[in-house]
Amino acid sequence: MPTTSRAPLLLAPDTPRLLKAGARGFVLTLAGGGYAHRSDHEGPGTATWLTEQGIAAGHLDYPVAPARYPEALEQVLLGLADLRAGVHGEVTGPLVLAGSSAGGHLAGTAATATVDELATLAAQENVPATGLARPDLVTLSYPVFSLVNRAHVGSRRNLLGEDHTEALAFALSIENRVDARTPPAFVWHTADDASVPVENTLAAISAWRAARVEVEGHIYPSGVHGVGLALDEQGAVADWTAHWLAWLLRHGVRPAT
Repeated sequence: MPTTSRAPLLLAPDTPRLLKAGARGFVLTLAGGGYAHRSDHEGPGTATWLTEQGIAAGHLDYPVAPARYPEALEQVLLGLADLRAGVHGEVTGPLVLAGSSAGGHLAGTAATATVDELATLAAQENVPATGLARPDLVTLSYPVFSLVNRAHVGSRRNLLGEDHTEALAFALSIENRVDARTPPAFVWHTADDASVPVENTLAAISAWRAARVEVEGHIYPSGVHGVGLALDEQGAVADWTAHWLAWLLRHGVRPAT
């Protein structure tokens, strides 16, 4: 098996049993935290909840500041390659990246990984010759989508460093990366998010539509940033997980029977 250094990809506790029982697909969660830390409720919390629905899942402890681009992106792509290679058990069906906030930016970056980014990673020592590819599906929850328009300043600084160029920020703004090879997306936000403006998700929907790639978008009227699964919330945002599960099922992610 590949021996190059990997960020921890941790299966939710029930995932090995679900894979053996025939669950199709796998959801890899990427927590938010402004590229400064990783939120437990958006990473392992979401993965554990998915297994309670019968869906195989895990979370990736991707590198954060002082790590800089492209370290986190490369670890996500390696994690996907390992899942395809069966390192964590045999996975059949689509591989889904589900990222929240800054983790949504990371998921969107992996979903739009460029030929150059993939080639640079493939050229590194002890990287598998096959399996390096974009995910099959992507979910973006209240994402940091752009690094130049209505950007979350902390995420941009932590990912790129204080002395980054505007050209790099432009290149890593996902609206400038979506193309016809980008996987279908499920994107959602709350309209009154005070930390990452809802315009980030509106831009995501527009980018997927411009590329003529399927996108399902939901804007809920109210909810604080970082609401996660919203299981204890009142109002429309509490329905987002039901919408997400229906979308996953339509795209071939199936619970164990």
